[in-house]
Amino acid sequence: MVKRSGTGQPDFIRLGYKIWLEKDKAILGAGLFKLLSQILGLGSISQAAKVMGMSYRAAWGKIKMAEKRLGIPLVITQVGGEMGGGARLTPEAEELLNKFDRLWREVDNFAESSFKEIFKGWTGP
Repeated sequence: MVKRSGTGQPDFIRLGYKIWLEKDKAILGAGLFKLLSQILGLGSISQAAKVMGMSYRAAWGKIKMAEKRLGIPLVITQVGGEMGGGARLTPEAEELLNKFDRLWREVDNFAESSFKEIFKGWTGP
């Protein structure tokens, strides 16, 4: 017997997809989006990397690769000192995050509604 969720879709099937931006190769996807969002919230690359379970070196490498492909700086760092070190996003990076987030939400809404419409009533194999 096929169990159904409240949406009328069989429980064993759901929609999955990934979204990323490209310029020659992938530039911004879920991973870098989450990393930059963590930096925005925490003010630190090392803390953002820690939260995401990656090394500082891996996080910095992702940022530098994206900056190289985009041709713009994404993160501004401040070394130690009296106020402590830290990192913040450039205005361009914040704008990119906002646009990517908006794109993600709009694609997600479209994909989910299309999935529900197309698979409504399907009982599966």
